[in-house]
Amino acid sequence: MVNPLITFEQLVKEVVEGKEQEFREESLRELIAKLQRKKVKLKGEPEERVEAAAGMPVSELLVFLKKSAVGEVAEWLAQHAAFAPYLDQATGGTPYKMIVSEHVDEVREVRRGYGHHGNTRPADYLESFKSFLEGNLNKIPALLVVTQRPRDLTREDLKQLKLALDQEGYTEKALQSAWTESKNEDFAATIIGYIRQLALGSPLVPYGERVDHAVQRLRKKHSFTDAQRKWLDRIAEQVKHDHIVDNELLEKGDLKAQGGGFTRLNKAFDGKLDALLKELAEEVWSDAG
Repeated sequence: MVNPLITFEQLVKEVVEGKEQEFREESLRELIAKLQRKKVKLKGEPEERVEAAAGMPVSELLVFLKKSAVGEVAEWLAQHAAFAPYLDQATGGTPYKMIVSEHVDEVREVRRGYGHHGNTRPADYLESFKSFLEGNLNKIPALLVVTQRPRDLTREDLKQLKLALDQEGYTEKALQSAWTESKNEDFAATIIGYIRQLALGSPLVPYGERVDHAVQRLRKKHSFTDAQRKWLDRIAEQVKHDHIVDNELLEKGDLKAQGGGFTRLNKAFDGKLDALLKELAEEVWSDAG
């Protein structure tokens, strides 16, 4: 029976560093059983982060773990060090410690801390993120895309970028919260917006507003028909939810329910849908008034 208190990180350590073959194989069986039991908790963004760290969907990972020899699995786990900590975070498996004191409790200050250790003040956290960006623009390819060619950002780029930033203690939610506390301004901006603001000085604007402004500029540039304007509005609503403008966007949400899809919409836009989507992505991150 799998010990419910043992973490993925500990099981991985046992598989990779265990001295006895039987012990390593038993730890691998426990790892597989725990992953099968916990995978139902992996939904949405946590699932995306785990899969980005693993380089494959959880279902494929389970097949790999079951079919591979313990030595092969250990080698793979050693090459994907971020995988286990992400699983623990995503499934609530991170252990906690209870500190017991006989002293009377006294509230001296209540504030949220940031960073890996939760002891960084919001302004310092933002400044450290800015320094991180300055030092890594040429080291993390997706950062160059975000700052120089945001229209070319892919879903995989964004997943890998979020993974790299998470490992350094920088998440979208933490940045939003730190910005609000430090600046007394509440913006529903994306991680891309915070990166461009701190790296380039780009105005921090709620993402939904950026999309609305982009659509307004496109309408001024082009003579759309009534039908095209309606489809553009529907595309814009999906962009607000999806954050990435590409052909995959056309097969999601209300667009799919309303009979979207590239072939139909490309015909609606006279065969120029690819160019329109690229232009929309460009306009979303334009700082034009």
